[in-house]
Order: sequence, then structure tokens, then C-alpha cells
Amino acid sequence: MKAFTQSRGRPAWYKPDTGLAARMVLTMFLLGAVYVIFGAVLFKIGVSLIFLILIAVVIGFVQLFFADKIALGSMGAKEVSEEEAPDLHSMIGRLAAAADLPKPKIAIVNSSIPNAFATGRDKDHAVVAITTGIMNQLNPQELEAVVAHELTHIVNRDMLVMTIATFFSMVLALLMRNLFWIGMFGGFGGGGGYGRGNRDNEGGGFALAILASLVTYVLSFLLIRALSRYRELAADRGSALITGAPSNLASALLRISNSIEHARIPQQDFRQASAVNALFIVPALRGDSLGNLFSTHPSIEERVRRLEEMQRQLEMTGHV
Repeated sequence: MKAFTQSRGRPAWYKPDTGLAARMVLTMFLLGAVYVIFGAVLFKIGVSLIFLILIAVVIGFVQLFFADKIALGSMGAKEVSEEEAPDLHSMIGRLAAAADLPKPKIAIVNSSIPNAFATGRDKDHAVVAITTGIMNQLNPQELEAVVAHELTHIVNRDMLVMTIATFFSMVLALLMRNLFWIGMFGGFGGGGGYGRGNRDNEGGGFALAILASLVTYVLSFLLIRALSRYRELAADRGSALITGAPSNLASALLRISNSIEHARIPQQDFRQASAVNALFIVPALRGDSLGNLFSTHPSIEERVRRLEEMQRQLEMTGHV
């Protein structure tokens, strides 16, 4: 295990990202409005939602309390004790103190993909997972910057919002599947068909439900992607403020991106990473970065440009 440098401590001017907070509130409000309208459409055409609501509650409980275990399990992450990884614990402990956080649990993923992610429902149940690939490829200062980025996600509580937003999408997918089978076997209203007029009404209701589902899914998809991109920029900013060295994170992002793009990483590692791709500091799946509107992350070029500008500002104000 590499030796790590001492963190510079939390700058006095570090503040929570109010822009991110406003966007999280707005996203949740808009998602709620979209789903209320969707539910009203289903109610209007006579779909019974009691059973689906019960399933949604169960899914929500699992998402909220077991999302971290699901994410870690999908990557084969192994939680490590302070005895097993003393240097890593020491570095993350210092950065957590600098970010005014309790030290999160630490997990290591045996993967050649150089990456990291944070998960958990709140700061008291957070886990920072780091791959062996990123520990082998980054220097100590770059690794500190990456960890500070992940800790900022915990500070900003955006992990919980993303979990809830993703839960909405899961419920919608469940509704869409059930609507398909409802339309195939009996339609809406349960009449089983009392003449052509009734069948036409059921067919119209089914078409309306499918259309409402598709519109709701597209709107949810775009809202979640927009929030996800901004939260990454906010975490970049938090890392720069905590460490006092934006250039370290810029260097780390470029190194990670180039490694993912050019290295011979086993396809098994990429398949394993697909479940938590949106949580990674840099998307492991290359297709995820195509098209700004549909990407979960901003472009590396934009992120590096912002960090370099922060570095210049810090140098001008004498904070470095």
C-alpha cells in the first residue's frame, strides 16, 4: 500500500453547495409532479394501484436501507478494517475530518478499472469504495483528491436523493411491465369484454397508459441525468476546496479517463461495473459519456477546465 500525504485541512471558506441543494429540491418536486400526473392518468382509466403501491413500498424500503449493500455486492467490494489497510484508513480519516464528517466505512474492489464511488443513505451509514486499479495508478495526492470528491457526495447528501430518484424509475418500470400484462389479459376495468364498444374503450385506455408511461419515463430519465451531472461538478468543487489543490483532481480525472479508454481492461470488469456506473467518479462504460443530454457525468474536458480555473483563482488569492 502506498504512503499518503497529509491533508491540508478544511478551508475556512468551504460551504455547502446551495446550487446543488436547490437543484435536488427542484428535481424531487418535478419528479413528484410527473408521477402524480402519471398516477392520475392510471386512476382515470381504471387501473387498480393497491397491489402496485404495496410493491412500491417494499422496493422503496429495500432501496433506502440496502442500496449500499446492493452496490457494494454488485462490485464484489470487500470492507477492510484499519488493521488490513492502515494507510488508506489514515488518509480517509484525515480527509473526513477536514470535511467535518464521521469517517465512513472503507471497501476495496478487486478490479483493474481505476475508479471509486460512495454509497449509503446518510453520513452515518456511508461507504467509500476504491478499486485496486485506482490505488495502483494514481499518486498519493491524486488519490486524496478522488476520495475528497467522494466525501463531498456524502456532505451534500446527494446519494440519498439519487437513491430516491432511482427508486421512482424502478417503480415506473414495474408499472409499465404490469400495464403490459394487464392489457394482454383482460384490459382495464376487468370486464373481460362486453361488446365491441367496451373492447375499444379498453384498447384506448391501454394505449393511453403506455403513452403516459413512456412520457413519464423520458421526463424522469432526463431529470435524473441532469441532477447527476451537476452533482459531479459539485463534488469536484468540494474536492478542490477540501484539499486546496484542484489541479490534483484534474490530473486524476485525466489519468482515470485515459486508462479506461486505452487500457486493456477485461470485459468482465466492465460488466461488473455497469450496476454502479452512475456512481463512479468517471463513467467506466464509454457509451455513457456519449451525448451530453443523456450522460450521467459531465465531460472530462469540462470538469478539467473548471478545476483549472479554480486552481488559478486559488493561486491569485494566495490560498495555495
